[in-house]
Amino acid sequence: MQAAINRKQLQLKGDPTRVIGRFFWAGEARAAELIHRVLKMSDHETHQALMRTLRGFAGRHRNLNQVFLRHLNAALDRVPAERAAVERTSDEKKSLIGAFFTHEYSIESAAFFNPSLVPALDQTDLQEGEIRLVMSVRAVGEGHISSIVFRNIILNAQNEPRSEKPSAFVGLAETIHYANYDKKDFARRIQEEAHLDPSLLSRLIDPLPANFNHRELFEQYWALYGSYPEDSTEREDLSHLMTVADRYYEVHFSLDTDLSERVLHPMIDFEMKGIEDARFLQFRRDDGSKVYYGTYTAYNGQQIRPMLIETPDFYEFTIRPIYGDAAINKNHALFPRKINGHYYVLCRVDGINNYIVRTNRLQVWDDAILLSQPQFTWQLYQIGNCGPPIETKHGWVVITHGVGPMRKYCLGAMLLDLDDPTIVLGRLPEPLLSPREDEREGYVPNVVYSCGSILHNDEIFIPYGISDEAIRFATIALPDLIARMVAPDNMAKQDMYVSAENDSKGNDQEGALTQVQGKGTKRKELPTPLP
Repeated sequence: MQAAINRKQLQLKGDPTRVIGRFFWAGEARAAELIHRVLKMSDHETHQALMRTLRGFAGRHRNLNQVFLRHLNAALDRVPAERAAVERTSDEKKSLIGAFFTHEYSIESAAFFNPSLVPALDQTDLQEGEIRLVMSVRAVGEGHISSIVFRNIILNAQNEPRSEKPSAFVGLAETIHYANYDKKDFARRIQEEAHLDPSLLSRLIDPLPANFNHRELFEQYWALYGSYPEDSTEREDLSHLMTVADRYYEVHFSLDTDLSERVLHPMIDFEMKGIEDARFLQFRRDDGSKVYYGTYTAYNGQQIRPMLIETPDFYEFTIRPIYGDAAINKNHALFPRKINGHYYVLCRVDGINNYIVRTNRLQVWDDAILLSQPQFTWQLYQIGNCGPPIETKHGWVVITHGVGPMRKYCLGAMLLDLDDPTIVLGRLPEPLLSPREDEREGYVPNVVYSCGSILHNDEIFIPYGISDEAIRFATIALPDLIARMVAPDNMAKQDMYVSAENDSKGNDQEGALTQVQGKGTKRKELPTPLP
């Protein structure tokens, strides 16, 4: 019998009218020809064309003219021979040229799902017992390209949620800073941390200038990557080499934007096909200060890789790479604090089972320990986490998911030891949450899924996507959840670890499990079954 879970009435869907002005590019030759055509227009023709464009689109965007000028500069970076002529022309001509390099993209038009929740910094203007939450959402538009969008959610003392009204505007960051690298320093760190063939490193960085940014690095990487056959060792080495960069880019949103206006859209080629399934958490540092982290999956159409977001306030975001033998596949979720001086992260390196990593470095994940395997019929295809662990007096509560027959996704839960989270204390034998009849239809049918829940007023509050179509909310009392868990089978006592030979191709559906004895931390004996 499944645990009694309380579904809430609130349901949120994507809004196709929320559009961003995205850079439009059709190649150098067409760009140069287009610029020449606009430069030949008279001032009157330019004014009329620009005013018609602004009348038609300014009401759908904040600071649309600034978007035009940003995209003009992006175009001139790609056709630098045209820059001098454009800089001599009028401001209106510059804006009109930028408008031709801009198109609208409806970020929530195709799917709206996979939410995560964290407490907001701003807890003003609330009633007693209420809490304001930041909810991240995976939003999908044309071409199945995923972005991260945000909403403010208020919980009252009875854990009934309401959504603050989102802004009519949505947009990209005001400023974007791509990471810059010194060639000598980059080469030194490659040799120290990646231990790759020096000739391969030379082929990558020799054509680059003494100082280069991440975009230049990636363009050179991608050209070199494509020159080698599929499944070649050179491709694997190059992919590993690129993770040594300590950060990729930073974005900054204006302080006068509402949370719901900010969108994290793919900014580098590693994520050009999507930023997927962000799992945000509020991390408590050793000195008591707090910062927000988020893990997500970057997808470029051929490869996937875990990435790390850091933000102090949801205005400024730094995007960092993750590397190591366990930095593969999907489903990575950090613990919200260090445990005995170590970071811990949940992962699913083989695409099937739950693993855990202990590390001294936030961006380096190695030696994944097998934590749990599919055991029940509703999860036999694969299992994974549904967000960062939640600290309770009973242990770390992890909301999980399982995939069963007909690729039906259900939510589950497990409990990990507070002091040694490699120990599984209990698991739910039945689903915590299954798709109801009114939750089965959508972009991807028969799926309920979450990326991060919270503990509030002694209840686990769970936001979840329904068939990638919309977001709903549910609660379960923490004592009821704990009481329904059972201790794992004796087979979970074994020491099982993942070797570097595990499937590293980013296949989230298949993978061969490799077991290596004798590495990592020794597991303790399991405690007696839960009551």
